[in-house]
Amino acid sequence: MKTLRMTLCAAALMTVACAANAAEVEVLHWWTSGGEAKAAGELKKMLETKGDKWKDFAVAGGAGDNAMTALKTRVVSGNPPSAAQVKGPAIQEWGDQGVLANIDDVANKNNWNKVLPAVVQNTMKYQGHYVAAPVNVHRVNWLWVNPELLKKANAKVPTTWDEFFKTADALQKAGIQPVAYGGQPWQDSTVFEDVVLGVGGADFFKKAFVQLDQATLKGATMVKALETYKKIKPYTDKNAAGRDWNLATAMVINGKAGMQFMGDWAKGEFLAAGKVPGKDFLCVPAPGTAKSYTFNIDSFIFFKLKNADGAKGQNDLAETLVSPEFQQVFNLNKGSIPVRLDADMAKFDDCGKESAKDFATDNKSGTLVPSFAHGMAAHSATQGAIFDVVSQFWNDDSMTAQQAAAKLAAAAKVN
Repeated sequence: MKTLRMTLCAAALMTVACAANAAEVEVLHWWTSGGEAKAAGELKKMLETKGDKWKDFAVAGGAGDNAMTALKTRVVSGNPPSAAQVKGPAIQEWGDQGVLANIDDVANKNNWNKVLPAVVQNTMKYQGHYVAAPVNVHRVNWLWVNPELLKKANAKVPTTWDEFFKTADALQKAGIQPVAYGGQPWQDSTVFEDVVLGVGGADFFKKAFVQLDQATLKGATMVKALETYKKIKPYTDKNAAGRDWNLATAMVINGKAGMQFMGDWAKGEFLAAGKVPGKDFLCVPAPGTAKSYTFNIDSFIFFKLKNADGAKGQNDLAETLVSPEFQQVFNLNKGSIPVRLDADMAKFDDCGKESAKDFATDNKSGTLVPSFAHGMAAHSATQGAIFDVVSQFWNDDSMTAQQAAAKLAAAAKVN
């Protein structure tokens, strides 16, 4: 009887110990569309194999604006989640608030300084310490093409802006909607930065959106970029205002439109719809940008928590996010490429392989540029002010490109 009681006690203690090790990890993210939701599901599954409990804090909205509003409310109230999807300069902004946890132990244990590119390492650190874990690299400057519709219109895949407008004209004459467009501020600026990169090149882009150089922002090249951007509008449809990005992608998938400017998360939508790259859809650099690469890195910051179990769950999440296994399965679903330099690309499709090759090439040549439209180049207040100008110019046909350029220069002073 005594032996039985001891056995039962031991079993009870083991149960308590297991429960203590099972940390609840609340994760704020905005991966809610088809391909993204599938990728998030893989992360949940892998984390739970470590004995942790995933608590989903999903906030819809492709650019994460809604999620950031929800996050600020939680942090101000003293109840932050374990981790939150945040990127670029916003990581530094949160670091300045003194609310982020140091995850150097996880980074050192898993050799992040060896397997991550320098540009990624620098983005993930605050004052020299890792406070965030990267998930992927997205290429933003893609043009997605429905080749069947181009064939019907006897049009070719454009590589320059002159070719783009010829192709758009051909599609329009054939009764096909040339461009699938989502009229939301972040989408307006996504297309605009593609145009700026294609018209001005990588150095010009950096001067404009990283250095926020006044002469560059209001100069002749920027005026030309604004004029080129506005020329796209007649090739969009009257229902574009407010359309979500994935619904615009669906127009290309379903043969309702010929082309869409969007980052490579759009590929996840094509793949989720059973479409085959190179056959049912094409991914090509936006016109004039073949030798440049606009990057967007998804990452998660970690907040200081009051209990040790919470910290254990955070470490498990950080380790999982950068692991070779998760990097592969996640990015195969998401449409992006692994952030690790040692990633095996064998299972990736042609779009992924091209993206990885170009990322490495542009990293060496200095033509990698951080996406301002996706929070990688400027602080949030500056980005928001530029968004306002770009969307105002798109929607107000009475505003000239010269006026818009002057407003961009003024917006760049907001911080």
